[in-house]
Amino acid sequence: MTRSILAITGADRVHFLQGLITNDVDRAAGGIVYAAMLTPQGKYIADFFVIGEPDRLLIDVDAALAPALAQRLGMYRLRANVQIVLTDLAVSCGTGPAPQGALADPRHPDLGWRHYGDGTFGDATDWDALRVALLVPQSGVELGPESYILEAGFERLHGVDFRKGCYVGQEVTARMKHKAELKKGLVRVAVEGVAAPGDEVVAEGKVAGVLHTVAGDRAIAYLRMDRAGGEMRAGDAVVRLE
Repeated sequence: MTRSILAITGADRVHFLQGLITNDVDRAAGGIVYAAMLTPQGKYIADFFVIGEPDRLLIDVDAALAPALAQRLGMYRLRANVQIVLTDLAVSCGTGPAPQGALADPRHPDLGWRHYGDGTFGDATDWDALRVALLVPQSGVELGPESYILEAGFERLHGVDFRKGCYVGQEVTARMKHKAELKKGLVRVAVEGVAAPGDEVVAEGKVAGVLHTVAGDRAIAYLRMDRAGGEMRAGDAVVRLE
């Protein structure tokens, strides 16, 4: 997946971003946090990493989402002392020994490291298989304009801070947090047979959800929790919750 790096500079950069995104920007100082930007209705716009450097904040985001994210951030800039530019920095990722200057992926220890610099390098990690094993969503696959981040596991992946105060979409996210349980969400399933991303998951004759990333005999599915369970079907495969 191609990544782009935005740089946010200016004296108001931390305060500016703090009021917009789901995680605590202060925690990125000298390190990295995972976060998202939401609509006022609490739906997904983009997920990204925020890297705190001495004189700027970097945002590591899917390249396909970078222009819209930069435009959305610019809408909120108003009179703040903030500049938002696209850089030519490259992102490298791996799960082997970390190179000098790399940062540990904040979502899960097994996701390895991320490095920002002039060129790209990495290792032979099977990222789809690893994402499925760890139940980690990807923008454009499990994450889209209708996604709610709590259904996608952002709390488990350290992508949302419920103590930081207000941000765009915070009210909806907080209400979902305090529900007794989520009615829908991403889950990992075992797949016996042939199934493909986009196949409907059917349980007892009713559509329970859809498959997303498939890696070998496992997959990530988005399911209605009241219909998920037992022996389900997707494509020509039997699907079961893990």
